[in-house]
Amino acid sequence: MNQNSKNIAIIGSGLVGSLLAIYLKRAGHQVTVFDRRPDIRTIEFSGRSINLAMSNRGWKTLRDVGLEDEIKEIAIPLDKRAMHVIGKPMYFQSYGKEGEAIWSISRGVLNKTMIDLAEEAGTDFRFNEKVWDVDLPGAKLYTGESEKGEWKAYNYDMIFGCDGAFSRVRHKMQRRSRFDYSQKFIDVGYKELTIPANENGTHKLDKNSFHIWPRGRFMFIAMPNLDGSFTCTLFMPFEGEVSFNSIKTKSDAVAFFKAYFPNVMQVIEDLADDFFENPTSALVTMKCYPWTYWDKVALVGDSAHAVVPFYGQGMNAGFEDISVLYEMMIAHGDDWEAIFKNYQEARKPNADAIAELSYRNFVEMSSKTSNATFLLQKKIEKRFSEKYPDKWVPAYSRVTFSERPYVEALAVGDVQEEIMAEVMKMPAIEMKWDSLEVEQKILDLLQ
Repeated sequence: MNQNSKNIAIIGSGLVGSLLAIYLKRAGHQVTVFDRRPDIRTIEFSGRSINLAMSNRGWKTLRDVGLEDEIKEIAIPLDKRAMHVIGKPMYFQSYGKEGEAIWSISRGVLNKTMIDLAEEAGTDFRFNEKVWDVDLPGAKLYTGESEKGEWKAYNYDMIFGCDGAFSRVRHKMQRRSRFDYSQKFIDVGYKELTIPANENGTHKLDKNSFHIWPRGRFMFIAMPNLDGSFTCTLFMPFEGEVSFNSIKTKSDAVAFFKAYFPNVMQVIEDLADDFFENPTSALVTMKCYPWTYWDKVALVGDSAHAVVPFYGQGMNAGFEDISVLYEMMIAHGDDWEAIFKNYQEARKPNADAIAELSYRNFVEMSSKTSNATFLLQKKIEKRFSEKYPDKWVPAYSRVTFSERPYVEALAVGDVQEEIMAEVMKMPAIEMKWDSLEVEQKILDLLQ
């Protein structure tokens, strides 16, 4: 790549910020990362995270800088869902074809590793340094102890905002004329909980599964860690009959887990303690445009497009931003205005598509995964896609196990839904779901 070395600031030392630093160092730039928080490697990390599900898009971005193998060492492959439905024995749903899996990684462990790797590549990290203001046309930033106190000014050639859904950099861009911005909270929050390892360090549940307890308006999920524990997340409405607000005491929490999650009996005490120790966090979809300002400032990851976590694509989408940005750097050399313009035009429609897909998957995971008609539809689709893999790739596989655009996954998924709506109307479909007649019907509708 033919680029002149620039002096670049990245705001935010999270996953996207630290990986972007590695990419920019590889391209020969000087990189300083600012973060208002302390160095994650020096603190106990917990309480606000949903375990990450690394899939094909994320792995591609890591592979392109030679980090895939190193990161796989700290990840566990999950090739199926384990469904815990009340009144039924646990059953499994495989994710994709043989060999396809998502990978469970602890956010804290991954973030620490990425910061180490960025530092090894020569990135300068400035922790506990909060950015209060950004001069967009001048690529200047101002840091200090408090909003009213003394500020220190830094001059850069370029600034990247990787500072999350409530980005300071984006906040500054929002004040510009003709900047579109929206945020939408769902009425469901989440709380991180933990299922500890057995005394001998083994996992209490199947370790190669993504565990889901769908309960209609709320659900519980569990993802394995290398140390034998599971990071669990309870998604539940803030208000209402069964809600975070309705659980006020430890005995309420114990009764709640006993009633709805009976097969985690042996750890209910731990879960009830976690319930009051860990914060309840909100879930937001955030959209904006443009993502760049001249050739000076660009937003990457959640600061440009925060999504709800129900497709496990937040980190993957942020990493894919970096891949696309890098492709543009290769294509346009030193023309950063062209790099930024093409980057945002390529990514914006895909960011909107994954926001929509993620929201729909929330509805699907919480209320449909235990619905008999829905399960039958999935069975028909799976059978058909196994027989005609070139004619039918399920939407989930398009998002998770391919690098094709999210826009395409959404559009094809909509067509497939229309086809399946017709198929499910066939008389006595539950009796003949695996018949040639059904197969032929799908083939005809695909024409």
